[in-house]
Amino acid sequence: QVQLVESGGGLVQAGGSLRLSCAASGRTFSSYTMGWFRQAPGKEREFVAGISTSGGSTVYADSAKGRFTISRDNAKNTEYLQMNRVKPEDTAVYYCAASRRVGVPTSRLNAYDYWGQGTQVTVSS
Repeated sequence: QVQLVESGGGLVQAGGSLRLSCAASGRTFSSYTMGWFRQAPGKEREFVAGISTSGGSTVYADSAKGRFTISRDNAKNTEYLQMNRVKPEDTAVYYCAASRRVGVPTSRLNAYDYWGQGTQVTVSS
């Protein structure tokens, strides 16, 4: 089992940058495919980005391509989401998630086994 704790959320102006972190407990972080999801008020939780166990494969939602970068540091048991050129529509609670599935990261929400508590990102216009 793995416990996930997000940090780094906050208020940022449109066009600015923010970096989210997700710290994982346990000694098996490197065996999990990791992902970032987000949920805006009144909307369903949606996939943002995923990264394979080694970090060699990444997948992005169309809304994140070219602006967000997912990465991981297995030595530090930490996953990151660098958010650049943010937009008001990026406002949401951002969740990190861990999946026992290996290979190319999946965007399917139900493929992820463990979730953090979320961190709020608010982008002002």
